[in-house]
Order: sequence, then structure tokens, then C-alpha cells
Amino acid sequence: MPPPRLVIPPPAGDPGGGLRRSYLRLIALSSTLRHLDQLLAVSLASGHYALDPAPVTALLLRYASLRAPPRHLLRLFRAFPRPDRFLRNALLRSLPSLRPHLLFPSPDSFSFAFAATSLSSSCSSRGRDAAAARTLHGLSVAAGYAADTFVASALAKLYFKLSKVDDARKVFDAVPSPDTILWNTLLAGLPGSVALEAFVRMVEVGRVRPDSTTLASSLRAAAEASHVAMGRCVHGYGVKCGLAEHEHVVTGLMSLYSKCGDMDCARSLFDRMEDPDLVAYNALISGYSVNGMVESSVELFKELAASDWRPNSSTLVAVIPVYSPFGHELLARCLHAFVVKARLDADALVSTALTTLYCRLNDMESARSIFDAMPEKTMESWNAMISGYAQNGLTEMAVELFQLMQELNVQPNPTTISSTLSACAQLGALSLGTWVHRIIAKENLELNVYVMTALIDMYAKCGSIAEARSIFDRMDNKNVVSWNAMISGYGLHGRGAEALKLYKSMLDACILPTSSTFLSVLYACSHGGLVDEGQKVFRVMTNEYRISPGIEHCTCMVDLLGRAGKLNEALDLISEFPQSAIGPGVWGALLSACMVHKNSDLAKLASQKLFELDSENAGYYVLLSNLYTSKKHYSEAAVVRQEAKNRKLVKTPGCTLIEIGDKPHVFMAGDRFHPQSEVIYSYLEKLTAKMIEAGYQPVTEAALYDVEEEEKEHMVKVHSEKLAIAFGLLSTEPGTEIRIIKNLRVCLDCHNATKFISKVTQRLIVVRDASRFHHFRDGVCSCGDYW
Repeated sequence: MPPPRLVIPPPAGDPGGGLRRSYLRLIALSSTLRHLDQLLAVSLASGHYALDPAPVTALLLRYASLRAPPRHLLRLFRAFPRPDRFLRNALLRSLPSLRPHLLFPSPDSFSFAFAATSLSSSCSSRGRDAAAARTLHGLSVAAGYAADTFVASALAKLYFKLSKVDDARKVFDAVPSPDTILWNTLLAGLPGSVALEAFVRMVEVGRVRPDSTTLASSLRAAAEASHVAMGRCVHGYGVKCGLAEHEHVVTGLMSLYSKCGDMDCARSLFDRMEDPDLVAYNALISGYSVNGMVESSVELFKELAASDWRPNSSTLVAVIPVYSPFGHELLARCLHAFVVKARLDADALVSTALTTLYCRLNDMESARSIFDAMPEKTMESWNAMISGYAQNGLTEMAVELFQLMQELNVQPNPTTISSTLSACAQLGALSLGTWVHRIIAKENLELNVYVMTALIDMYAKCGSIAEARSIFDRMDNKNVVSWNAMISGYGLHGRGAEALKLYKSMLDACILPTSSTFLSVLYACSHGGLVDEGQKVFRVMTNEYRISPGIEHCTCMVDLLGRAGKLNEALDLISEFPQSAIGPGVWGALLSACMVHKNSDLAKLASQKLFELDSENAGYYVLLSNLYTSKKHYSEAAVVRQEAKNRKLVKTPGCTLIEIGDKPHVFMAGDRFHPQSEVIYSYLEKLTAKMIEAGYQPVTEAALYDVEEEEKEHMVKVHSEKLAIAFGLLSTEPGTEIRIIKNLRVCLDCHNATKFISKVTQRLIVVRDASRFHHFRDGVCSCGDYW
């Protein structure tokens, strides 16, 4: 049955009378674009469309609210012969992009404010929208509206939406007498500590009176900065001004105290509310969740569900135990079921929270299932999935998902880029990392400190330490994480002296070192053989900066002394460590040092401790067995191997990755699956002959003892490192650098062989193993055989 026709009587008399009211009423009642099209057709056919701007303005706004395409709105506007200022402003308010010529000939404050608000609501592309924002700003200044608080507030919101904080500040500073609304816009857009400074200045100036929105924004800033003392000051100011009882101020106070860990105070505020609304419930539930009080969060959620209030998407996001997922797998499944039953599974915020939860529980299949089912994926959902893959070691999946984003023309943000770069760093995939770097340049993200720090980390972990340092030197706004990343990079490449020099430069720049800083420096000292320097740094950390050593620091110190052969000193140091800082890593470092220095007695002690702490790690059995084998204690080696066999422990198989062009190739020991394996083995035979002529002798001491020496030599000859290097030499031009990545520590024979390969082929060969980087050139390794 066709929809009823809309019949409008022909115009007669004054067009602003009953006929106008009829049009306006029918426009307001229209719920579809088809209804509006019928009204427009009747208006055009009757000749009324060109007479009265009021119904035309209402019609245009109603079309915009029903998501009519911008070209249709423009046609409506252009069809009206004499548009007035109201109609022009309605169009500016409705268009998703700026068309500067529509502001003229007679713009007013509403024209610029509406244009800024419309542009802000549709921001998507940073480069294009930032240019449009600056154009609109310039036009408003030229038209004399730079000091108008209404226009300034809209422009400031637009700049904040585009993350152009400095431009927003310039807009604010151009207004000689900002009103409360403009101050509130500034406070809402500034980051935490800066917003608090602005609030103090607002109170000190005293020209305008803060309102409840001012306090709510200031409390949000205090929570963001974890500045509970300043938050209490805002609380006291609110009490003094009579604003502390406003519901959204109380909710802001609850969020502040929750963020700062004072749940007793947050609960006290909640209990004093006569009739807490859904927002208050959500704030307290979220506070419990953030502080790991999952049981209290769930109890309050049950209380809410039993009340007159119906949980919404914010409630579910608050109760989902994203911050304390472990041990709450059943709760996660129950909440997931509740979400589906409540038909909130299509909500982007809820789905993203569930995706994050499953990622942290390492249930990547469930996380991806939720992600794929989302009808509209937000940037936060993409970031949750990519970072989840990266953090759970599924780095290839993380990169593939980022590539899918690019194919779908989804613009990444700094969080996306940082997670993807982390995945590239773990993979050691330099070609992928440089591709992401090009995207960073394209998206104008090179000023973001987190992105640049991730780039430093990626280049360092992919072997390009010079490029990492170049990026570090170009950064104007380095933070402590940037310094840590560069120091860690030097340590990874065995350049301890450069790491120490950078650490001293950091102190000279008045950057306060963190626990991670000292860990990076100690690591660098350990791999550079800088024993005295490392011990001094450790003392400075504990005595001057009062930082308690963690498991990683203690492991580094044992490694530092153990590598230098000071095994007894290392053992004495372990006895001085806090019991909480002695983990498998500490004894593992001592066992590795015993392997290097052939101390089987101390190795027995270390292995006993390891088998107590981490009896399922096959690597420790392999280390001890290899130590016995190297000392020809074959019976003891057999006992260790049998014990590992009885426990059904399997050693992680060694593999080596090499990138040729943009394609990765992975080799295993004795690999015959590569399509060019025959050519590789033939070339390796010839290469080995040249190496032997140059003085190479296979190192077979850690090979199995119950085979002939000739068989041992064959076993080490086909290790994955040698196969990958041989393939790289075959596949690249003479003089090209070879880069490989080994998932385990490079063995003694492969290390020795790679030195000879670099010498006979005159190639630079860069090897990243599980411990560090090795740069082989002209028969010498950058580690100085100290690894």
C-alpha cells in the first residue's frame, strides 16, 4: 500500500501565516527522506519554495538530521533565490566539510561557530581537516571575530578534536576576556597536568566564576595526572563555592579517588548520594575494576541490575575485568553471555573491551571472533586487536591486520603505529618496519614522541642502530622512554661504552632515570664486558635513587659477573639479593656462565635451583648436558638428557629468518624444504672449503657424544644460521649486507664460522640471536667473542 500523499493548499495571502505553520509542522513530523521529498515536491510545484526562507531552513536542517547527502543540501540552498543569513548558517551547520565561499557575503558569529562545529563532528583525515580548520580560523580573524567567545569556543573544540593543542591555545589567548564556557572548553581539551595549571590560573584571574562543568573538567584532569592532592584542592574549592553537590561533580570526585586508589573515599561519596544515577554506579564499578577489586565490582553490578536502572554499554565496559583478567575466565564468559543477551554485542565500546579482555587472557581466537563480528570497527578496536597480537607473540598476525587497515583506508593513529612497530621489532622485519615508517611520514605522525620512540626501538631491534640514533637525535621532545629505548638499543648491539655515554648525557639533561633506565644500562654493561662500570651503576641505583632491584636487575648483575668469569662473586651477590628478586633468570644466568667457563661444580648447584623453580624448561637441561659433554662427562650428560626425556620436555627447535627483498625465508637445521635447497647445500660445500683454507675448524664439543667426529662436523655444518647465510649470499649482489635472525642463542661453531664467512666473502653479516646483535666484518665480530 503506497504511503499517503501530503496535500498542501495553494498559497494565498501572507506566506508567513497558517501555511508556514503547516509546512513547519509537517517538516517536524517527517521521519524519512521520502516524506521530505514529497514536501519539497509540493512546495516547488505550488511555487511556495521561493517565497519563505523559514520552511526552507527547517527543511534543510531536517534533511541534514536524516543524513541526506551534502550535495542534496547544496541543491536545496542554491534553489532558493534570496537566501538570508539564517539559511546560510543552517547550511554551514549541516555540511561535513568547509566551503569557505558559503560564509560570505555577511557572516556573523553563528556562521563561524556552526562551520567549526560541523567540521569538528566529521573530522577524519588529519591533513585535510587541519588545513580546513586553519582556513576557517583565518577567515574568522579577517572578519573580526577573533575575540568572540562563541566563535573561539567552537574553534578551540575543533583544534582539540584534531589534536592541535597549541593552535587551540592560540585561539584562547586571542580572546581578551574569555567567559566561563571558553575556559571550560580549554580545560576539557588540555592534557591533565596542563589543564590543572589552567584551572589555577582561571581561579587566580578571578574575572569569571567557575561552574560545575569547570570543576568536573578539573577533576578529570587531576585523575588523568594521578594528582590526588590537587584533586582534593578542587574538591575543597567546590565545597566552598557550593558546587560540590552537583551530581556530575560528585561523579568526577568518585572517578578521581578511584583512579588514585582511594576506594574508601569513592564509596563514601557514592553512599552519601540520595539517589545515585546510572553514571554514578558506572563510575564506582569502574573504580573497583581499575583497582583490581573485581568481586566488589561484580557485587555492585548485581545491585544495579536488581534496581530500577538498566545497565548500559558504559556499565558493561566498567565491569569487564580488563585490568585484572587472570583468574576470572569464567566471569569473562558470563559477562560475554550477558552482553549478547542484552543485545549490546554490536556496541563498539563493549566489543572492544571484550576483545581486550580475551587478548589479555591469551584467547586470541575469541578476541578475533568478537572483532570480526563488529559491524563498525572503531580505531580503539583495531588497536586492541593489533596490540593483542603483538603482546602475545603473534607478530605476523599483528602486521597482517595493520596491512588490512591500509587496504581498507582506515587511518592509523599513534597507538596503532606503536603496536605495529613493536610487532616489526619482534619479527626483526626491517622491510616491514621501513614501510610503516613511510606511513608515519605520510600521516604526519613524526612529531609524536611515542611513535618516534617506537621507531627507535624497531630500528635498533632490526639491526639499524645508526638509523635509530639518527631518529633519536632529531627528536625535540624526548621523554625518559625515548632515552631508555636508545640506551637499550646500544646494549643490544654490544656497544656498552656508547650506552654509558648516553646515560650520562641523560643525567646531564636532568632526565630522572627510572628502573627501566638502569636495567638498560646494566644490560649494556653486561654485554660489553664493563664489569666495574656495571657494579657502579647498580650501587647508584640502589643507594642514590633508592630503586629496589627487581628480578631483571639481579639477573643482569649475575650475568655481568658470570660472563667475566667471576662466578664466586656472582654466587655471593645472589645471597645478598632480596628473596623476591631471585627467580629462574638469576640461576639461569649463572648456569650459562658456568657453561662458558666450564665450571661443572657450580653448574650443579645452579641447575638444582633451576629444576626446583622451573622444572619444565628444557633449555636448562640442554645447557647442563652440553656442559657435561664438553668436559667429556658423558654419563652425567646422559642422565640429564634422560631426565628431560622422562619429563617429556622438548627443546625449542632452532630456526633462522632472513629477508630477501620484502619476502621472509625461514630455515631449520638440516632443512631440505626450501625450493633452492640443492643449490644452497652445493654452495655451502664450496664455501666451507674456502673457510677451511682460511683456517676454519668446526667446533663440535657440544655435539652429541655418541657419534663419530666426521658426523659431528656434518651436524654443525647444516645449522640453520649457515643455511640462511648461504641463501643470502646466493640471493644478493656482492657487497650487500646480510641480516639474519636466530630464535635461540647462536652456537659457538656458527659464531666462529660466520666470522670466516665474512672474511672470505668480504660481506658485513648482522646476526640477531636471542641474546644480542653480532656484527661480523673481515673475520671479526663486534661482540669480541664475548656473548
